[in-house]
Amino acid sequence: MKLSIVAIGRAGRGPEAELASDYAERVGRTGRAIGLGPCDLVDLEPKKSGPAPEAAALLAATAGARLIACDERGRTFSSRAFAELIRDIRDGGERHLAFVIGGADGLDASVRDAASMTLAFGPQTWPHALARAMLAEQIYRATSLLAGTPYHRD
Repeated sequence: MKLSIVAIGRAGRGPEAELASDYAERVGRTGRAIGLGPCDLVDLEPKKSGPAPEAAALLAATAGARLIACDERGRTFSSRAFAELIRDIRDGGERHLAFVIGGADGLDASVRDAASMTLAFGPQTWPHALARAMLAEQIYRATSLLAGTPYHRD
């Protein structure tokens, strides 16, 4: 199952972008044997800003994928439960799972409605570049758990 992190805005060239890229590459290496990956990082810059144009860009970029929307009002998971969620989605026959991160004003209701669920990193607000890195790390942690590697410790 292909994995994608699709976000509004550019991650830039800072350490957060490098970290997200590193974890996404690790997903590809670790997940290959268990049917997960690669993990693509997709940055979108719509011509107009605001929730509606951003929603159109996110939905177009993720057409055909199972969507999980990153939203502060979403569900939180332990790392192990997150791994089990990804496993269950893969085992359910999905071919592409996309996580979406909105712009500065968050996600338009149309994206949240199109998503099968919403995911939160807790009640805090995180910078978008850091959210990408945190999500990429958790996806890597999930593939590591599912592959039985020693990366995660309970």
